[in-house]
Amino acid sequence: MLKVAVDAMGGDRAPDAVVTGALLAAKELDAKILLVGQREIVESALSKESFPRSNIEVVPASETVAMDESPSAALRKRDSSLKVAFELLHKGEAQAVVSAGNSGAMMATGMFVLGNLPGVDRPAILIAVPTPGRGTVIIDAGANVDCKPRHLVQFGVMGSVYSERVLGVPTPRIGVLSNGEEEGKGNELTRATSEQLSSTELNYIGYVEGRDIFTGEVDVVVCDGFTGNVALKTMEGLAGFIGSTLKGAFRQTLSSRLGYLLSGRSLRRAYTRLDYTEYGGAPLLGLNGVAIVAHGGSGPKAIKNAIRVGIETVSHDVNRHIIETLGEVAELSSTDDEKLPRRLWRRVRSKLEGKGGGDN
Repeated sequence: MLKVAVDAMGGDRAPDAVVTGALLAAKELDAKILLVGQREIVESALSKESFPRSNIEVVPASETVAMDESPSAALRKRDSSLKVAFELLHKGEAQAVVSAGNSGAMMATGMFVLGNLPGVDRPAILIAVPTPGRGTVIIDAGANVDCKPRHLVQFGVMGSVYSERVLGVPTPRIGVLSNGEEEGKGNELTRATSEQLSSTELNYIGYVEGRDIFTGEVDVVVCDGFTGNVALKTMEGLAGFIGSTLKGAFRQTLSSRLGYLLSGRSLRRAYTRLDYTEYGGAPLLGLNGVAIVAHGGSGPKAIKNAIRVGIETVSHDVNRHIIETLGEVAELSSTDDEKLPRRLWRRVRSKLEGKGGGDN
């Protein structure tokens, strides 16, 4: 049985929402949950719930990391719930870490305790976006504001492996997020990244625009963390606006309320597909271990699903495949004139297939 260390003190709604989500996970998923935090506070939160405590263990940690605390300050806390959780992973007493707390502190602590996978300079946050196919992933979604081309190439490898192994997408199509599809668009970073990705054996299809994220024409969208986080927060805001607008529209008249009653089931299915709590958490790929970043405002369902994402990432052996693929890319990354026409044709073909609306 897999063991998942959960930072019980991390998040805007900790510890109650985290504890409830952990209990749900222990009940519904095949895993043992290690709740890490101040024992009295965690035990008090547990006492409020009627769920059985089988597969739940409390691991004491005397300190907490605030949501607005700097990564350097977090690293100075030797007995924080976040650090203790990562140490459990490092010692093999857990197979994954989940936290809804400070993502910057999580990245810094994870790198300090675990280190990075071989061939990875910087870990990156991956998020899954619902699309007509099996989902599109965006990487990096906020871990690295300033990047170099080689970092984005590594992000592309990690995103491709996750898309293939976890989402089941064969030969994922990789695109670099830019302000246009033409080769001359973008900036120095995107142009250099595009050139380097073109020299690999990855299924790189060229530049993609923000609108392409939702069309199913690309499986992995690569960008720096600044751009990715802006895109993510824009999507969250838009989803909230659309939801509130629809609710207002359905409440306006008697006929609109009747329309809601008739279409309510379909609307609820659509909302479930767009609800971030269904997706739970974002893998922090590139660490020498599995770490899942949950939304700061996560409720119990989101915490449960973040734990599920951690279990899936471990079960599909994502890190081993990342190491292997990075090694292959390093071997094949030298430019080869004979391979270039084949790469160019693959990019054109993928674009044409995407325009045709084919499902993954």
